[in-house]
Amino acid sequence: MILAIVGATGTGKSDLAMDVAESLIAQGRPAEIVNADASQLYRGMDIGTAKVPVAERRGIPHHMFDVLDVTEESSVAQYQIDARTTIDDIESRGAIPILVGGSGLYVWSVLYDFEFPGTDPDVRARLEQRLSTEGNHVLAAELKAKDPDAYSAIDPRNERRLLRALEVIEITGKPFGSGLGAEDRPWRPSTVMGLQVPRDELIARLDARAAAMFANGLVDEVRGLIPLGIEQGVTASRAIGYAQALGVIHGTMTVDDAIAETTTLTRKFARRQVGWFGRNPHITWLDAPASTEQVLAAFAAREQCPSPWA
Repeated sequence: MILAIVGATGTGKSDLAMDVAESLIAQGRPAEIVNADASQLYRGMDIGTAKVPVAERRGIPHHMFDVLDVTEESSVAQYQIDARTTIDDIESRGAIPILVGGSGLYVWSVLYDFEFPGTDPDVRARLEQRLSTEGNHVLAAELKAKDPDAYSAIDPRNERRLLRALEVIEITGKPFGSGLGAEDRPWRPSTVMGLQVPRDELIARLDARAAAMFANGLVDEVRGLIPLGIEQGVTASRAIGYAQALGVIHGTMTVDDAIAETTTLTRKFARRQVGWFGRNPHITWLDAPASTEQVLAAFAAREQCPSPWA
């Protein structure tokens, strides 16, 4: 069975996952962690993604971290293949996979029966032309009208995902967010635990995190990624914090401005995460900081239940 720990950024998912893994290992049940944070797929993007350093992973195997160069585009369809292969390998060793992350579509692509239609070059070219001439705000408004669920989950600044959503709608004739119904079609038995924090507390955490990232060397980290091509990376260069750090490096933003913009965007991103995960009726929600005992009790109860959700 898969154990998933999800929720908005800044809720403590990574620490809880390692605590739970250690408890399982102490019980004689091996456990390994699988990343479901799209930004943590990238090599070298550590500070701005709050990636747990290797030295602090407590000897617990971690997978799907540092698998992409900053010049590569992340693809949820490819992630689904790779993450499921990883989970198969973990389970073949008799270990429990713990899927951890806040990238909702990436999490769902693993846990549920999501199918990703192919691309249509003509449709994509037409949408890219419209993006160039009309702007992303026009396409975002169109997505909102056609598919409010997808609109609520996608950052309008993420032009690649915006185009993909509209492309899928045109190709299939169905809302891109119709995949949300896949929560009723699990890929494997799973226990999904969600971490939640009161709004005011979460905002304070996110604001402090944004400031800490810049204080702890985010600009220097990004400066080191420039020779590796981060500016050419469609996904990496637009990641929250990284785009702002590039602005500081190129003199288009002050550090204070970069922190302020990062803070604003992180708050918006967290709201989208809360909305996305909040639609799933199968999540067991815990107030952070949650105890390992709460997670293990829910996991044990699922293991004993004969339903498809056990």
